Amino acid sequence: MLRLSEGIKMVKYAIVGGLNTGVDFAVFCLLVYGAEMGSIGAQTISYLAGVANSYLLNRNWTFQVKGKRSMAELTRFILINGLSFAAATAVLLGLEQWGTESALAKIASIVCSLVVNYAGYRFWVFPGTKRMEQSGSRAD
Repeated sequence: MLRLSEGIKMVKYAIVGGLNTGVDFAVFCLLVYGAEMGSIGAQTISYLAGVANSYLLNRNWTFQVKGKRSMAELTRFILINGLSFAAATAVLLGLEQWGTESALAKIASIVCSLVVNYAGYRFWVFPGTKRMEQSGSRAD
């Protein structure tokens, strides 16, 4: 059965994910439709804006990681987001090649990145949170 603290983390992750998605999507649309930037440039900038928001909110609020940021944690976070970016960009560009409107293709790419990121964050980037709870080192 799911512990209450784990359920709370999942709700927080969903909220942060919504905020990240909003930042990513808004910046992308602003750049593509407002600044008439190409999809690759807009995807890169919008994705980085969402990633910065994600790291700060997930680390500090969702998973409540205490202590200093480690280079290993940041490296894992960057690797997961690099993988997620590659997968999301492939979906975006592939759908655009098939004639899908940029905004709709972006929505599909966001879904792809959410799946990759959740698995990576929960089980590889911020796994220490669960160990800390089980050892009683932290109270929720």
